[in-house]
Amino acid sequence: MQTDNEQKLNDEPSPLSEPAWRIALFFPEQGAWSEDEYLNLSGGPLVEFDNGRIEVQDMPTKAHQRMAQFIYRLLFSFLAGKDLGEAFIAPLPTRLWPGKFREPDVLFLRSGRAEYQGQYPDGADLVVEIVSKGAENRRRDLEDKRADYAKAGISEYWILDPEEEAATVLRLAGGVYHTHGVFKPGQNATSVELPGFEVSVSDWFDSAKGN
Repeated sequence: MQTDNEQKLNDEPSPLSEPAWRIALFFPEQGAWSEDEYLNLSGGPLVEFDNGRIEVQDMPTKAHQRMAQFIYRLLFSFLAGKDLGEAFIAPLPTRLWPGKFREPDVLFLRSGRAEYQGQYPDGADLVVEIVSKGAENRRRDLEDKRADYAKAGISEYWILDPEEEAATVLRLAGGVYHTHGVFKPGQNATSVELPGFEVSVSDWFDSAKGN
């Protein structure tokens, strides 16, 4: 029969299974982060920065990555040789205003757009988000980011929503987003910011399956 002390030792977690709590001491407390401290983070999960706090995002799935890469490749090809600007894919911290960064899945920057610290976009001209599963992720992409991107003056916001099987293109006017179109499979989503750029919604969703 085990003694009380032996039972207590058996119940205590092994040091090898303990979370590395002390590593948190290397970082600022929530609300005390600076932009530079946020930008100096490397590796680990995707994070965004909001007024001294960091917001940890869910890691993207392969399907999510495939859909982001699909529209990035189309946008990259569309821009080739046009001298309009560049397309980028996350991770790339995008400064919306002082103290606020987001990481759009895909973004377009017109030529000559200002940079923050000479490395990161200071705003954007078009952003794309693929909605991940879960109520919090849906709220973030459909409500929070819509408000943030509008406040930042981003002209166009594309939202691909696998749950609703729709691609919504929002166009900024008067400081708020208006719906340019809600496009379903069998239709082509079109851009106002980039006339002539369009995406087959069926192909976009199909890209999630891979080859």
